[in-house]
This record gives sequence, C-alpha cells and structure tokens, in this order.
Amino acid sequence: MPISIIRQPLSTVDAPWVAAGIFDKEPAADLRGTGAEALAARLLEEKEIKGGVGDTVPLYEPAGFRSPALLLFGLGAKAKLDARAAFSAGVALSRRLAGKPRERVAVSVAAILEAGDAPLVSALVEGITVGMRGPGLRKTEPNRHPFPFDLIAPEGTSDEGVAELERLAARGAIVGEAVNEARRMVNTPPSEKAPAVLAEAIRDAASACGVTAEAWTEARIREERFGGLLGVAAGSDEPPAFVTLEYQGAGDAPFLAIVGKGVTFDSGGLSLKPTSSMEDMKADMTGAAVAAATIIAAARLGLRVNVRGYLALTENMTGGRAMKLGDVLTMRNGKTVEVLNTDAEGRLILADALSYAAEAAPARMVDLATLTGACIVGLGTRIAGLFANDDDLAGDVAAAAETTGERVWAMPMDDDFKDALKSGVADLKNVGGKWGGAITAAKFLEEFVAGIPWAHLDIAGPSWVDGENSTRDAGGTGCFVRTLVAYLERSAGA
Repeated sequence: MPISIIRQPLSTVDAPWVAAGIFDKEPAADLRGTGAEALAARLLEEKEIKGGVGDTVPLYEPAGFRSPALLLFGLGAKAKLDARAAFSAGVALSRRLAGKPRERVAVSVAAILEAGDAPLVSALVEGITVGMRGPGLRKTEPNRHPFPFDLIAPEGTSDEGVAELERLAARGAIVGEAVNEARRMVNTPPSEKAPAVLAEAIRDAASACGVTAEAWTEARIREERFGGLLGVAAGSDEPPAFVTLEYQGAGDAPFLAIVGKGVTFDSGGLSLKPTSSMEDMKADMTGAAVAAATIIAAARLGLRVNVRGYLALTENMTGGRAMKLGDVLTMRNGKTVEVLNTDAEGRLILADALSYAAEAAPARMVDLATLTGACIVGLGTRIAGLFANDDDLAGDVAAAAETTGERVWAMPMDDDFKDALKSGVADLKNVGGKWGGAITAAKFLEEFVAGIPWAHLDIAGPSWVDGENSTRDAGGTGCFVRTLVAYLERSAGA
C-alpha cells in the first residue's frame, strides 16, 4: 500500500494514532503551540523521557489533538541525527505499536526535516517497516501486527517537497521489505529451507520482480566442477543448490557480482560444533539471503545498474559420506585445497562461487559471508570486517555503509598472511594458524577472484542478535541489504 504524505498540523490529523519524534531534551517541532508541548517538556525536564533513540512514550487523549493517542519517539541528540538513529527510531516506533492490531498510524517527519536532512526520512521508513516484523514465524498467536501508516509533513511543505517525501517513503518501504525478506529467510527453521527448497523460493521471488534467475541441481553443479560445494554437501542427505540472478538495469554497462554464502545449517561437519555454537546456525546462509534481497530490491527500485548474484547453498552435516580431515578438493578454477577443518566450510563453497563469477569478468565483486568467529572476537557483534584487494572499492563500500549507519571496519590484507595457508600436499589448506583467522580466511578467498577488484564482508557478528531491545529484534538482522542498495544507488548516480 502506498504511503501517503499528509500536509497539515500534527494536532489536526484524524488518525487512531499519531507519532512525533523528539530530540534529546528537546520537544518535537510539531508539538509547539499544542496542549502536548508543556506535557512533553515537563516529562523531559523530570527525565521521565529522555528523547534517546529507542525511547517511546504514549500520551492518551492529548489536549487539543483530534487523534486520541500520541506516541513520542526518541531521535537522540539533534546534532547527531543520522541514518542509524533514524532507522533505529523507526524500529522502536513500530515495535511499540505493532504489539496489537492498529487501524492506521500517522507519523510526523517534522523533526527530521527540522534537522535538515530529508533523505533520513527513507531511513525512518525502513526502520518502521522492519520493526513491524518479528522473528516469531511459527508462533501460534502472532505477537507482531503490521499496520498501514502515512507520513505527516509540515503544513507549509511545497508540492516539490511532498513529491520528494513520496519518493523517499516509497524507497524506504522497498528497502525495509527487502531487509525483512532476508530476515525471514534467515529465521526460517533449517528443516524448512533445505538448499533446493531455498533455491526455488529465491528463484520464484526474483522472477516475480523481473530478475532472471536460475537454480542448479546437484547434477549441474557436478558438471560445472564445483568441488568445494560438493565436498561440503557430501555429509548431508540434502543435495546442494546454486542460484544465479541477473538484473539488467543499465544496458551494456559493466556489472557488479554479489556472491553469497548459503549454508542452510552448519553442524561443523566432522569438526563438530558444540551445541551452544550450533543454536544459531540456521543463520549461516545470511550472505545468500542478503545478496538475493538486495538484487530484488534493486529491481523493484528500477536502479540503473547491472548486477548478478551467485548463491552457493548447502548443509554442512556429519553423514557417512562427509568430507574428512586430510581430504583434498579441487575447486572450480582448478586449485586444490587440503581440508584440515570441516567447520571452515564457507570459504570452500565461496571459492567455487567466486571462481565462477570471475569467469564472467565483472567490473567488481562483493561477497558476504558469516565466515569466521575470529571476526567477532576482533570486532564484536555489530561491526563487519571489510577485506578488499582494491582500495577504491573498499572505500566505496565503506562510504555506502556510512550513509546507512551500518558499520564496517577495514582489515589488513598483507601478503604474508597467505603463508599460513601453505599445504604440503595441495595448493592451499582451508585454515591458517591460530592467529588472524578472519584475515587468513579472506586471503584464502582472494585466491579465487582472478585479480578482479573484490571486497569481502565478514558479517558473522552483525548477522544475528541473541537478545532483543527496543531497537532490535532477536534473530536474523538482514544486515547490509541497506548498505548494498546504497552502494548500487551511488554506482548508478541515483
């Protein structure tokens, strides 16, 4: 449903709920001159509310308002308002109101416009859209109820300003829905998303948006010599799958390749994980989910870019045919790899996918993978490691992340880290030594990009949240859909 822009004072809007943003220690711009202004100021002064990002306070029957209920939502410090704050505020707003069915909500954007950054309206809408969907896909009683909402612009907003807000709102809804689709795939129980099942679902969703999509069976994967993908899949009763996606929005222009790791459940293989480390391993396909959701969003937005996706899907299990320590696999590009840890499986399937993608000569390649625990040790759970063989590409990805408020940190890629991957019996081994595990994993992947400008995002930390708060749900996060869409928009000059 399209998001309408209402151009009138907040107090005159006739809706079951209206919502207004407030800054840290500062009442909302559109509360001024209303009966709620003094109440909000008093609540701020008495520190009943602080206006911090994530704060929400409902006011019932506010004086002078046509609406029977007003929700104040915090935007943080006015001087620090950015996409991260706007997105998080939107999530908090909709999480607070989506606990029960709502007929309609009207959300003021006056505070954001007063801060002077209209594009943040898109981030707010993205957050509102994301906050309406929780991880409870299989609850017998839903605990989240999506609601229709409109945006309230100041009364004096020009027609051109309204048109721009409509554009930003439509963009935000599409991007937010893409994040939710990635989250839905990640949160789906592993028994319901076997590789072939997930491949067909992605293909159908992409095809419905005009994206050319193909899902390979195991026979095709064997014909294409994907030794890494076949090796990892050998221990599972479920066959692997490989998905290719192509969105052609810029004619004959060069294309970007996005490669995603799609381990639909990772037991660790014969290098078995402990139970506690297996609990969230349905999320080990986040890279593939994010890649697919990004390309679908690009198509829905009609971006003037060309982008192709390469998604390697498999389980990593412990069956009688499982790959063993000491086995040697031959990758798509002919390089041989000695397997010394079956729980370092993501790099094996990415090696095939990167090799195959490189053969099509993309202008640039980006891969996303929940690849290493070492990256979480180094950067924590909210920051992705950014590894690249090209400084310009790394800078562009980092700049896109900054515009969305998602966080990356550039990591070293010095050649001496490659020494840890030397094998006595094959070209490479699939693990390095004790130190720098996220870096040696990235150096392993670099062996398969054929010198093409390439960036690797290790999203093991940001991909999953164990506990919830007002601005985040537990479970899959759909991280970096927003960043990749922003990157594609910048590439298209949008």
